[in-house]
Order: sequence, then structure tokens, then C-alpha cells
Amino acid sequence: MYYTHFGLAQPPFRITPDTGFFYSGGNRGPILETLMYAIGQGEGIIKVTGEVGSGKTMLCSMLQSRLPANVETVYLANPSVSPEEILHAIALELQLKPPRDASRLEVMQMLHGHLLERHAQGKQVVMFVEESQSMPISTLEEIRLLSNLETAHAKLLQIVLFGQPELDDNLRQPHIRQLRERITHSFRLNPLKPGEIRDYLNFRLRAAGYRGPDLFSPPVINAIAKATNGLTRRINLIADKALLAAFAGNTHTLTLEHVKAAVRDSEFSNDEPSRPRLKLWFAASLFALGAGLGIALYALFQAYQGDSMPARAPAASALPSQPPAAKSAPAPTPAPVAAADSTDTLEARLAATQKWLSQQDKNTYSIQLFGSENPQQLTQHLNAIGKFVQINEIFVYRTIAKRKPSLTVLYGSFNNRRTALDALAKLPAPLKTYNPILRTVQGIRVEIARSQPS
Repeated sequence: MYYTHFGLAQPPFRITPDTGFFYSGGNRGPILETLMYAIGQGEGIIKVTGEVGSGKTMLCSMLQSRLPANVETVYLANPSVSPEEILHAIALELQLKPPRDASRLEVMQMLHGHLLERHAQGKQVVMFVEESQSMPISTLEEIRLLSNLETAHAKLLQIVLFGQPELDDNLRQPHIRQLRERITHSFRLNPLKPGEIRDYLNFRLRAAGYRGPDLFSPPVINAIAKATNGLTRRINLIADKALLAAFAGNTHTLTLEHVKAAVRDSEFSNDEPSRPRLKLWFAASLFALGAGLGIALYALFQAYQGDSMPARAPAASALPSQPPAAKSAPAPTPAPVAAADSTDTLEARLAATQKWLSQQDKNTYSIQLFGSENPQQLTQHLNAIGKFVQINEIFVYRTIAKRKPSLTVLYGSFNNRRTALDALAKLPAPLKTYNPILRTVQGIRVEIARSQPS
């Protein structure tokens, strides 16, 4: 929704685990490396605990992606099953098909035979158990018995338990001490500290394609730290909503008010219940931003050319197809352009942009002016913009914003960042209305590629 506004190629704060956004700070990187070492050594049962939203699923996904090719993984996402069912569930994950009425002993023998076969082929099998704090104690004991499957020199099945701190409470029970004693490595994902939250936010933004100055100031970071208790899932939710609030307010500067609004709109808010009127504010702001794009830009064009601002903005349908001619001083160094058929202008710029993108170096810069979901309205904007800059310096490409087809408008082609910054500073005032930002050709290509149907 706000991605184009901040020059992002993709969402930076999704709560679904994407290994491309794995943050190695907050001791996550060292834990990952130690987990890989422990699995490589074939050492018993491993335990990883952390509060809800601390990053256990991300760590699990990252671990699976980093393991060597000879390691096969079994993933149990919902282990809250009985001891009789757990063996069947594991067998199914290993692509085995035990009869539904097979006894526990028969399934165990089937698993043992399969694991011996994989070991003979030089394969290593690791089972990841998510949400293991919800696993019944008797089922945990069944897991322990699986860890007994071994040869004279190696375990046939390694087990990594991921769970909330309640898992530690379960393992402290006296009748489960045999399992507890088989745990060779135990890790804890602690909440991020304020300094780590700053690095985390900046890392995710950069990974999503952001190339501007830091968006999150120290006071904003401290407010996020207080509201989220350093839990990464909460940080993602608050950061996402704060950026959305800034976008709705048509600003690139995040403030404490944006964070407060995001916190109030979150289910885990410790301050006060989420208020419906906040969601109405978000919706109304976004509607006003989209509906007023043409009106505001047109009015600014008029003001810049010497016209007085109207006391009340006219309805969008009442706008002329092009702004009236200037009555006073013309815009600085306007480039004369031939009149273009309004129905052809947009398509001409789309075609020119495709050619331009195919010919440019990936490090070429352009200035992103704004985006629009309305092709007819955008055509009017292009005709108006042509009164300030050469129309052949305007580029337009199709993308996806707010899950809808959208069009993004660029200005200029610059060989380096310094030249692009100088051009950005010299833009006519109406073209600065929506806080233009710098983009690279590489980032634009990535955005276009991601918007294509898979």
C-alpha cells in the first residue's frame, strides 16, 4: 500500500517468515550457526525457546534453508497429537504410508527401517517440531523414544524442539527427566533491545529496497521498543502500521503520533483497546489521499503559474482536461512540447519506458514523482507535467499497489546519485508535491518483476 511512497520494492514488515529478511542481530546469527554445527555433529535433541513472536519460525525456516543437501528435514507444525498418532504423523511426513490400523510397534519398525536406509545412503534426517510446548507430556516421551534410534556411531533421527517458555516448565516435571537429560543444546531467543530494534528496522527496510535516510528516529524507536517489548512480530506490525499512517498523512517523516496510532490499532496494545474510529481514520485518510491526488496537483499547478488558490476545491469531474494557461510568470525554464493526443500520451510513455529500462545500466537513477491507480486521471497529470519538463523525460511503468494495478511516474535518467540529487533539488515546486524520491533502474526492474503474475 505504502511501498511506492517510500521507494520500496516489496513489503518490509510481513509477519510471515521470509528468509531474505532474516536479521542476524540480537544473537540470532550465532544461534543459527550453533544450530547448524549441532545438527552437523548429530547430537541428540536440541531445544529453542522464546516468547510468542520472538522469531522462532523465522529461525526454523532459515535453518532449513541453510542445511546441506544431504540433510533431509521433517517438519511438524501442529504436534498437539496423542502418542498413538505422533508416529503416524512422522511417517507421513517422511512420505511413508503405514496402514491406518498399523500398531505403534509396526510404525516404529517402518520408521527404523527407513532411517537405516537413509543413513546407508549418506543422508541425515532431522525433525523440526514447532509449538512443542503444546505437545502432551506423553507424546514428548514418545519423541524421546524416537531419539533412541541409532547405529553404533550416529543418531538416525535428530530432533529440534521449538517452543514457548512453557516448554521449559513441561520439561521440569520429574517424570520427563529422561527427555530433559537428552537435550544437548538449549537456546533462548531474547527480545531485541532498543539498539537492536533500530538495526532490525533499518535492515528490513534496506532488504525491501529502501535507499533513503533512516525513517525511524530515536524517539520513535524507543516508543516502538516500549510498545512491543522487543518482540519481532510486534515490531513488524507496529512498523507496518506506522508507515501506513505516514503514507495516509502524505509524509515521509515518521512521528510519535504515527506510532501511537499504530499501537492503538494493535491487538496487543497495553495502553487502551483498539478504537474503531482509528480504523475509520486510516480508511478516510487513504480515501482522501487517492481522491484528492488530481485536485491537489492541479491546484498546485495553478498556484505555481500565478493563479490564486480556490476557496473550495472543485469536484474531480469538473476539472478541465488540461490546466489553463498561466496568467503571470511562466514556470522556470519550461520545456516546450508539442501537443499530444491525451488518449495516446500514457501509452506512448509506457512504451518509451519499457525501451528505456531495457537499455539502462542497473545503477542508473531516476526520480519517482508519484503513483496513480486511475489511468484517465494520470493522463491529465502527464499533460500538465509536460508544461514543466520535457515529456520525453517522463517515464511510466505498471506495478501493483494495494493489491491493485497501479502506475508509477518517474522523471529523468541520471548516471549517478549526485546528479540525481541535484536534479531532485531543482524540480519545479508542483513536482515536489508528493515528496519525490530517488530510484535505481535495478530497483524498478525488481518491482516490475514482482508485480508480474507467477
